[in-house]
Amino acid sequence: MQCLVIRHLAFEDLGNFAPGLKQAGFSVDYVQAGVDALSPAAFAAADLLIVLGGPIGVNDSEEYPFISEEIELIRARLASGKPVLGICLGAQMMAAALGARVYPGTQKEIGWGGVTLTDAGRASCLAALEYNDAVLHWHGDTFDLPDGAELLASTTATPHQAFRYGRHALALQFHVEADADCIDAWLIGHACELSLAGIRPSAIRDDARRFGAQARSNAESILRTWLAETGLCA
Repeated sequence: MQCLVIRHLAFEDLGNFAPGLKQAGFSVDYVQAGVDALSPAAFAAADLLIVLGGPIGVNDSEEYPFISEEIELIRARLASGKPVLGICLGAQMMAAALGARVYPGTQKEIGWGGVTLTDAGRASCLAALEYNDAVLHWHGDTFDLPDGAELLASTTATPHQAFRYGRHALALQFHVEADADCIDAWLIGHACELSLAGIRPSAIRDDARRFGAQARSNAESILRTWLAETGLCA
């Protein structure tokens, strides 16, 4: 099976999801947004599409024209009923593709923490997140819940943290895929944003050491359960 991964930053990769995808029998092809061509045929043919995060926004298409093209391809993929997983920017693109508004949140949410699951979330692939703080938040934008989507998780700062759309589409505003062993790549790459937000990199690094093992376990559980829900693996 083929997994097509749309990446917007080199260091924001599959991380904790990579071993599980390999174990499930997927070959992985990365496409670098803004550099590589976004092929409609590739979007349609892949058994699984994963759209990763990045520091640009859904509403930045005037400066980054590929954003509009990417959203249109995600819209077609969602309509096809084939599995899609969106993380952070990827989740926002999914929301936009489904007709929901994407806009700046009331505050930036950056650092390790937890989410509050809805009843649907507790019964979903996100159940592993119920009693721990091992997800990485790193976003400034948020989105309205798309029509027909089911809310799975929230935080005080961001009421819409995760949703599913049918059985085939999962959108996560937060990062369960972030590999704590590689957190310094995030801290270096986002140094300016952290400085402007008044956040010390050492605090995120220290929490990565505390929560890294749990985050990896969470990611493995979420991916395994979701792939089974979509019918991609047993």
